[in-house]
Amino acid sequence: MFKKRLLDIHRIVNGLNGAEGFASTEIEGVTIDSRKIGQGNLFVPFKGARQDGHDFVEKAIEDGAAAALWQKDVPNPPVHLPIIVVEDTLIALQTLARSYRDELDMRVVGITGSNGKTTTKDMTAAVLGTVFKVHKTSGNYNNHLGLPLTILSMEPDTEAAVLEMGMSSRGEIKFLSELARPDIAIITNIGESHLLDLGSREGIAEAKLEILEGLKENGTLIYHGDEPLLSSRLTEPKGFTCTSFGRVETNDLYPVNISAGQTETSFEVNAIPDTVFSIPVLGTHNVLNSLAAISAAMKLGVPVQKIREGLKELELTAMRMEMAKGSKGETIINDAYNASPTSMKAAIELTAGITGFDRKYLVLGDMLELGPEEKDFHYKIGELIDPASVSKVFTFGALGRYIAEGARQKFREENVLAFENKSELIEELKKTVSANDLILFKASRGVQLEDVVQSLQGK
Repeated sequence: MFKKRLLDIHRIVNGLNGAEGFASTEIEGVTIDSRKIGQGNLFVPFKGARQDGHDFVEKAIEDGAAAALWQKDVPNPPVHLPIIVVEDTLIALQTLARSYRDELDMRVVGITGSNGKTTTKDMTAAVLGTVFKVHKTSGNYNNHLGLPLTILSMEPDTEAAVLEMGMSSRGEIKFLSELARPDIAIITNIGESHLLDLGSREGIAEAKLEILEGLKENGTLIYHGDEPLLSSRLTEPKGFTCTSFGRVETNDLYPVNISAGQTETSFEVNAIPDTVFSIPVLGTHNVLNSLAAISAAMKLGVPVQKIREGLKELELTAMRMEMAKGSKGETIINDAYNASPTSMKAAIELTAGITGFDRKYLVLGDMLELGPEEKDFHYKIGELIDPASVSKVFTFGALGRYIAEGARQKFREENVLAFENKSELIEELKKTVSANDLILFKASRGVQLEDVVQSLQGK
């Protein structure tokens, strides 16, 4: 965890006030949430549309914070307290993180992509963690605010960091990469998320490739080689090397002999003979995510046996293909953290391939931020669903109704049900499911389908 004297922090962030009276104050850790103050923390307040964190500075210090930042344009700073006045508290936080990053002697793996970032992060951290002391991005701390906080929460003896990088517009990945300065960069894929902001998949690819801006000299880019929007732009890499992964045999790493059970997937890798890997999660797309993690681990010298151990003991972040049981004994796959057409197709493919259940159901909700063609994207998802592999389709949300319309092209009318009221959806699911059934939930985060999952679990 970040530790510094207040005088040193004052110097790093170019404090505008005198700090002589509090110069020797010791800081341990940084927080932006006044409700989660740790003893000795530096509290960083922000001016928000509804609340101003500066209103909580005095309370934060009462609760144990050793000091706080204060933005210059906010009036009446409490001069009797240990504060540092700065031009902008967000920039000061980022500057502090950049300075701390420069002090840490560690390897960094930066991960971006339209889908699979968090799963790939978890997998990479799991395999590196068998050899190194690893720190990884927690939760959704993957943006211009979350990444600095992630860096500042690292222990000084961290040996490897696995950092997720999210975005919604151009320039954001560039900023994050330049802050993290990765030795290895991973691009999981190019999907349709953020079409609303970036206009096209080509624009998304260009934005994801900004991760190269901070990649260290002679670093490595690991990318999804099945994606022409990436491979066509990486024919002549300069100052870095490339390793590709994907389904097809033109990639440096591709899977062989994939075998899926009810709770795990086994596979081999072309470049690693006589070795079977196993991951406690389903889906070919997750096998591809694991190839990216394997590639990064091999680059950093992790032995194959350790890689196998790390993947086998993998623990994924919540709501990423999370297996659970409902109150009737039904099996639930909760993949409701996020959704795009690419990840929705993968979830449907996964459900179709699972065997051993009496009936299989899909509960699919709105996919957000898809731009002007959003209705068509939803309709086409519905058209993909095969009645031979799924008993019923339940949809939720205004856009989810277009999934239902598409599904009705193949399904009987009574086997496709569309809802915009969660209570009604829950009631219908409870009447429908039985002990040996499988239900997969998939939607964008804003839909909050986990509410339905928890109701089926009796929570």
